[in-house]
Amino acid sequence: MAYEVSRRGALFGAAGAGAAVALSAASARAAARPRVPPVLLTEQASKRILVLDPRRPVWDLAADPEAVLWSCSPLGDPQYADLDPAASWVYPSEAKVRRLRGRTYVLTCASFGFAAVVEHPTGRRYWAGELGPGDDLLNPHSVELLPDGNVAVAGSTGALVRVYAASQGPDSTTYAEAELKGAHGLHWDARRRVLWAVGDDELVAYRVGGSAGRPRLVRTFGVALPVPSPGGKAGGHDLFPVAASADRLWVATSAAVFQYVVSQGEFVRHGVSRASVKAVGDDPRSGRVITTVPEDGLEETWWTRRVDVHEPSSSYFLVDGGIYKARWWLPR
Repeated sequence: MAYEVSRRGALFGAAGAGAAVALSAASARAAARPRVPPVLLTEQASKRILVLDPRRPVWDLAADPEAVLWSCSPLGDPQYADLDPAASWVYPSEAKVRRLRGRTYVLTCASFGFAAVVEHPTGRRYWAGELGPGDDLLNPHSVELLPDGNVAVAGSTGALVRVYAASQGPDSTTYAEAELKGAHGLHWDARRRVLWAVGDDELVAYRVGGSAGRPRLVRTFGVALPVPSPGGKAGGHDLFPVAASADRLWVATSAAVFQYVVSQGEFVRHGVSRASVKAVGDDPRSGRVITTVPEDGLEETWWTRRVDVHEPSSSYFLVDGGIYKARWWLPR
């Protein structure tokens, strides 16, 4: 399997044919290790979604623009003029890659109201909408694409989970809504056919009913998140599938990182655990885990220039960056 991101035919994970170079023992060992996927970022300093080359430990985009495998932004794009991106595309807060009906999509949203599903690599608008545009009144924090073509959005400040009837068109505004305090993360579980969501205090599951044109959300399950101390607050932040196990979900809280084992109903603290993790995920081929944690001294307290990789430890550095979340490029 090769990792592929289309930009001038960029292809990763495939060996160059006909190369007859003698490798040192160390190089041979490195070559034998599985290649990691490209890295998908919410880059708030430049207000872009970026897919970056995983072979470069330092991403200096001004000096080395070839490090960018793909990028998108609604700013200046006439497809999104109806959503006023200058006001709504502030602080991009999510980026995921998903597959639906043979096509690849990048899912994204921003704190000041913008939410979209963008076809990759064309950049075509599949669906986009705005939640409380021009302010963080609702604060979209995560997006998910459902198998019927509808789109779920979590608003943290708005304490809501919505399912938009995106299957009905690129500017559909019909939605179903459920209340969830501090809604921060979403994941569609195809195995169990439920929409998982993480909030301030709990991990919940919803059944998505109704029809594609008129969806309904019904809460079917909820479990309290672990707290750092008795009487403390969990502060759920990120929710993502464990790529190596269909029975586990990554859950990042303000204090720690867990895997929730669905079949056992328990949270297991993970070895990469630390406070303030904004995004976490694993690559099933290499076993490497990716995380982002805020860095001191930047323009915003939640930004970082570094993407950490674990097991074994390494990192990427984005020159002049303002990263919020990072994901492995793993279409699913």
